[in-house]
Amino acid sequence: MSKPIIPAVLAAVLLAVASCNAFAAEEIKFPELKSSYLKTGDFVGPDHVRRVRPGLSKDQVRLELGNPHFDEGIFGVSEWDYAFNFYTGKGNDQVTCQMKVRFARVEGQYRVESTHWKNPDCALFVQPPEVVPVAASPTLLPPQKVTLNADGLFRFDGSGPSDLLPEGRERVARLAADIRANFKVLHYVTVTGYTDRLGTDAYNQALSQARANSVRDLLVQAGIDRSKVRASGMGKRQPVVSDCEGTHATPELVRCLQPNRRVEIDVVGGT
Repeated sequence: MSKPIIPAVLAAVLLAVASCNAFAAEEIKFPELKSSYLKTGDFVGPDHVRRVRPGLSKDQVRLELGNPHFDEGIFGVSEWDYAFNFYTGKGNDQVTCQMKVRFARVEGQYRVESTHWKNPDCALFVQPPEVVPVAASPTLLPPQKVTLNADGLFRFDGSGPSDLLPEGRERVARLAADIRANFKVLHYVTVTGYTDRLGTDAYNQALSQARANSVRDLLVQAGIDRSKVRASGMGKRQPVVSDCEGTHATPELVRCLQPNRRVEIDVVGGT
């Protein structure tokens, strides 16, 4: 008597579905920036990045972005990683963004399947938020800058939502209410985090970015359109005070450097 094949087929189908789900849930992993042969990043025109879309071949991607910036191997490579520098629009300040291009084998040739940013906000440098045209009646206001003392927003060295102080949450909520009340046309909001010079450059960069992200998320929760808000971290750069003496984190030095620990919010729009 032949054995029924339905259970075997069903098992195969379930295994295939499970494999697909596992792939869909796979975490996108990026190499350490220091492992790039550039050590920092390279400049590329945003138009070149925008033209990298699903379906392109590796040769076509290479024409737009150049060779990958990390050691990806030689044969059967399905991921290319890049590190690009973009100007923030504040003088010569720039940020480094890591981008991953994933390929899938289609009819014997590798084709772009998807692209990913390590920091999703980096996509705004390539595809900035669409600016709403200003109607004839609204009046364009001068750019508004608000500086929030990080010590009043977060516990010391804190950066995440759980580190926000109650008075810090209230200040950001009031700011969001003021923006919604005074700007009928909102072009964009930039949230920039800064730290003092204590600690390593890498630590301060991550801390400033995380604080900017937390304030951005609070603004969005309070009703500000997320597509209009961009967050960036500047680490210890652009200090407000630079005459504080000492290298060890004494109470006096921490107090002297307090103005440098801040979050600046720039608002551009009209009434």
